[in-house]
Amino acid sequence: MSHPLLNAVCSALNLPGVEVDFTGEGELPSYFAVTDLAAASVGAAALAVRQLMVAQGSAASRVQVDRRLASMWFSWSFHPVGWERPPLWDAIAGDYATADGWIRLHTNAPHHRDAVLAALGCVPERSVVARAVAAWRGLELEEAVLAQGGCAAVMRSMEEWRAHPQGRSVASEPLIALADTGRASQREWAWSSQRPLAGLRVLDLTRVLAGPVATRFLAGYGADVLRIDPPCWNEPGVIPEVTLGKRCARLDLRRPEDRAVFEKLLAQADVLVHGYRPAALERLGYGESMRRQLNPALIDVALNAYGWNGPQAGRRGFDSLVQMSSGIAHYGMRQQGAGQPVPLPVQALDHATGYLMAAAVVRALSSRLTEGRAMQARLSLARTAKLLTDAPPPSVNTPFAPTRDDDFSPQLEQTEWGPARRYRPPAIIDGAPMQWDLPASSLGGAKVNWLLCNSDKAVLTSGD
Repeated sequence: MSHPLLNAVCSALNLPGVEVDFTGEGELPSYFAVTDLAAASVGAAALAVRQLMVAQGSAASRVQVDRRLASMWFSWSFHPVGWERPPLWDAIAGDYATADGWIRLHTNAPHHRDAVLAALGCVPERSVVARAVAAWRGLELEEAVLAQGGCAAVMRSMEEWRAHPQGRSVASEPLIALADTGRASQREWAWSSQRPLAGLRVLDLTRVLAGPVATRFLAGYGADVLRIDPPCWNEPGVIPEVTLGKRCARLDLRRPEDRAVFEKLLAQADVLVHGYRPAALERLGYGESMRRQLNPALIDVALNAYGWNGPQAGRRGFDSLVQMSSGIAHYGMRQQGAGQPVPLPVQALDHATGYLMAAAVVRALSSRLTEGRAMQARLSLARTAKLLTDAPPPSVNTPFAPTRDDDFSPQLEQTEWGPARRYRPPAIIDGAPMQWDLPASSLGGAKVNWLLCNSDKAVLTSGD
């Protein structure tokens, strides 16, 4: 069937127009085509893997995407059995009425929470925060929070965002900015027809949520994903969701000995995926030219929140904030006739951007394999938001059927916190099942090195 969103993504990636078999009835409850976005982004990532398999000598395979499962993975694929995971949101995070509208405060990270409280000059109690926010005009509070190093976004309409300098800048950017960075020596990895990314070394410098979704997908096809975090960083509410298939270690890049380890890892990596704000790696001494010097064959894929050009390109942001800035929450409020912002039912900008990043990685691998070229890609949550808001709304809004037992993998995922159930993968490529060799794990528990080989034992499979 025709799928405008999938066609747009394939065009951005220069992927061949191969048909995807979409299954699954129903839609996520939204005024936007969120389920179509989920299916398209997952489908594009799977198509990129299929293209790579063909480049590796495999026969062309059928690709199938379950729209319902793709949408469910856009929420939470991980379901504890007999225990509870930590809460997703900090107690004072959320939407607040200002003197002239609405603002969202993002306080999940302790230093972002401290920044909000410093700007407001109040104690961390939700009712007290609400009273303090009500005394501010939205834009003035947004600027005050940002000046403290925090994260906030006033609610704008889509018309206001289109007229805003940053909105205009984002609209001029490609969905996926692919660039050829020069000749690359051939770097082999221990792939097989069933595991096309087996042995591929992926250095993961990402945090909640888009980047970790990308590298989780790559791990599902065999990549050796090594996630690196600084000593004190944690994101307990989402770690069980996004560390599936990965090893997670810590380095302090202020220490010379840790910098030496990082540079060795980077030089040996096939892929770098990073989600720091523009110029953050430059300040650490690992700007684009240094990364290329250390590893000329490196595939370098990055994302940020608000785009790569314009006055707010370096702004801190998260999915929920971009929904406020770009008019998504305002449109939902207006359509519903609600008295407060109405966001998407899932963090669709994060998840979709994650799958698009994974697709860009695999597309770049095909170029390196067949043409001997190194590639980089740049994506942003705000540009993915434009893809969604430009798409036709769903013509019907039939809810999905309730979750059932066969939505889950037949195996329990045995984690350090306890057993859990994980949804079956949302995509199937004939002959190459998506499966993960490692269960989810906490940050910082792995050795800081690359694996010499991959285990043949998978903890979760698609059932193929």
